[in-house]
Amino acid sequence: MGTPQHPVTLLESFSPYGSRKVTVEYDGLVTAAYLHDDTAAISATWIANHRPAPQATDQARLDAGRAPLMPAARTKHPGGRPPLRADTLDALWFEEGDGVAILESGRPLAVIAGWSDMDRGMPGYSSDVIGQTPFGWSLDDAMEGLAPRLERSRAYWRWRQSANGWSQFQQALLGHLQPRLGPGGHYWDASAGKQPLTGVTERPNSARRQYTVLSTVGMSAQRMPVVEQVLDDPSGYARIELAVATTLPSAQVARVFLWLATYPWHAVTWFGPGHSVRWYHEPATFPLGGGVPGAEAVLLLDSPGSLDGPEPPDLSGFAFGGDPVRWLWIIPISERDRQLAKDRGSSALVSRLATQHRSWIVGP
Repeated sequence: MGTPQHPVTLLESFSPYGSRKVTVEYDGLVTAAYLHDDTAAISATWIANHRPAPQATDQARLDAGRAPLMPAARTKHPGGRPPLRADTLDALWFEEGDGVAILESGRPLAVIAGWSDMDRGMPGYSSDVIGQTPFGWSLDDAMEGLAPRLERSRAYWRWRQSANGWSQFQQALLGHLQPRLGPGGHYWDASAGKQPLTGVTERPNSARRQYTVLSTVGMSAQRMPVVEQVLDDPSGYARIELAVATTLPSAQVARVFLWLATYPWHAVTWFGPGHSVRWYHEPATFPLGGGVPGAEAVLLLDSPGSLDGPEPPDLSGFAFGGDPVRWLWIIPISERDRQLAKDRGSSALVSRLATQHRSWIVGP
């Protein structure tokens, strides 16, 4: 009833942010899907048997690194089903880019979510699975929660690919900043034309404000990965923009956004209040180094007013996709500072910076 063969790839798809890849493989007996990061498969799900199911798991196939045949009691098709056709398969990526649904003729066949993780015993979901097994969980049982998610993903990518979606978002956000920060100066692209599209808007200093504000434009156009895995209610934290107040040259400071503006989606992580991030290169090349000698990291604060300086502008009130957008202000810090935040929490670091009379405005 069929013999194992070298696996054939029926579908390969990269996330729009390039951080994940999904493959669907068929070896003559079994079809399975695998979610990869840059180095390895991080999760997987069995999709279908193509021969009669055994009564128990075939340990030999597992030992050989092959996807197992699903035991008869755990599959809707114990007699096996015909091989899947590559031309009927498609990938629908989550807005965050960390999870993906495999569609067969437009219908969900399997889902590997952002929280799926083989190391934690959480495989993906498959429409042919009954109950929960080590190799796949029932998609039917999870559809109450996943169906709205998949529909939102469809709608999101339709919007992303529409002719006017991005420009409308851009204008809405720039319009939001205008009464709060004054007229715009320079505008830079921060994403080199790749997803997620992001820019940087400059709001120069003025008679009413002795510093310039640079803000990202576009980070909040997509939810960040991982947030829902660590917070019970991610809605107030899933969408952010970054800002920095500075008296340094704007073109120099704007370079920090080439690093940070797309970071969450490329690294599959999230930025939240109190998070700190280390500069990836030599400290001498850190764009904000002129503001704080020895700085080679950033601290992100949504309420920087506890540090020295005038009252920070209130940028709240913008929303997208039903979620409020949170602005996080960039504060340059040293590696020693970052270690303190890591060991004792960001509030301990903020207290130390306040004691040192550190300003939330970046400058000499």
